[in-house]
Amino acid sequence: MTEAMSSTTQLRGKRRADFVMVANRLAVERVFEGDGSPAWRTSPGGLVTALVPIMQAKDGAWVGWHGAPDEELEPFDHDGIDMVPVRLSQQEVTDYYEGMSNATFWPLYHDSVAFPEYHREWWDAYEVVNRRFAEAAAEAAEEGGTVWVQDYQLQLVPKLLRELRPDLRIGFFLHIPFPPAELFQQLPWRRAVLEGLAGADLVGFQVPGAASNFLRLVKRLVGWDTQRQEFIRPDGTRGRAAAYPISIAFDTFDALARRPEVVARARSIREELDADVVFLGVDRLDYTKGIRQRVQAFGELFRDGELDPARAVFVQVATPSRVRVDEYRRLRDDIDQMIGHINGTLGGLARTPIKYLHQGFPHDEVAALYAAADVMVVTPLRDGMNLVAKEYVACRTRGDGALVLSEFAGAAQELKQAWQVNPYDINGMKRTIVEAYRAPRREQVRRMRALRRQVAAHDIDRWAETFLDDLRRQR
Repeated sequence: MTEAMSSTTQLRGKRRADFVMVANRLAVERVFEGDGSPAWRTSPGGLVTALVPIMQAKDGAWVGWHGAPDEELEPFDHDGIDMVPVRLSQQEVTDYYEGMSNATFWPLYHDSVAFPEYHREWWDAYEVVNRRFAEAAAEAAEEGGTVWVQDYQLQLVPKLLRELRPDLRIGFFLHIPFPPAELFQQLPWRRAVLEGLAGADLVGFQVPGAASNFLRLVKRLVGWDTQRQEFIRPDGTRGRAAAYPISIAFDTFDALARRPEVVARARSIREELDADVVFLGVDRLDYTKGIRQRVQAFGELFRDGELDPARAVFVQVATPSRVRVDEYRRLRDDIDQMIGHINGTLGGLARTPIKYLHQGFPHDEVAALYAAADVMVVTPLRDGMNLVAKEYVACRTRGDGALVLSEFAGAAQELKQAWQVNPYDINGMKRTIVEAYRAPRREQVRRMRALRRQVAAHDIDRWAETFLDDLRRQR
């Protein structure tokens, strides 16, 4: 530990944690009580839900941005976890987060579905913010502790943290895809990113192919030796890269879907839709999710009479996302126009073939939608995993329903009993959608039961435990 780090810790006067989580966002979100006073509540995401019990047991600390630019907060305790806020200026939110993270890394890592932009000022901000996160983590971790860094916004943190605190055990997990060499080599700062990730003792990816891509690039562009799943740094120390497919809290979703009020709401949704067959898509509004292609496929199925608008309906939920980014605004306008044209051409006064909901919903309403849908259509152009597919499976408590799943989602490597499609092949997607909904109930049940066994056996608790066990062994 450096002298500078020791003095900073004394200045704060805070205890250190044996287990530190580092993510772009804290595990809490600010809310306002009835009297207008601010308070914090635990974020509802699956990652937070899985890791909070581990962190509480270890008296852990969570390092992240609290969501408000140009505001500096002192660390605080929330439900037995030290929350360590990292300050971001408004300009850093623009350059580091909206720019480098979401307009460069996000499209590049998703097979350049949209064109990645490369701006030097964005990279400069990315370096500055990553260093700030690394310093906060170094300050929060006790001697010989474990630090787990999450996702593409913080790819430089492992190396920076290793330089500050070589005593630490460092893990990193990438939640999105990692691209092949042909795409990654576009990045002007490719070596810095690879060396940043390789500062971790264990680098986790969603699928084996991503780990292989990383190891090949480390050998080719950084010049380090690799042996099987390991890379060897110049000082002789070793790190490992491997796949750890993330999942969901299966029991939580299963129990939610069994609640009487959710069962009743699912029945009410079916009555409101007044359709013999209900197709469903649930996505964040993002160009990687393949919503354009999916809407086109359904529009043609309704137009050509393979689906009857009087008997079938396609419900598309698209949660608003990154509304300040131009590419997302264009996508929103395109989807609005496409669905408006289809419904205006094929719909009637009483009903429309596509129900489009550009809004977010609470967990119980989404569970009711999953329970109400006969066919779930999950067709991203590229996805690290896609947890919506697993949520749908967990909510099919009667063991029926059909899942149509893109072969370019990481989940396709696990959910082999889904009807898999190439989302770029519109005709193929149309054939598969029709095949899935026309399949005999016995076939649907056979597939769904196999899917439920898979998701139940490989839940998010197992994901976290497996990664952390391997991290302990690697160090």
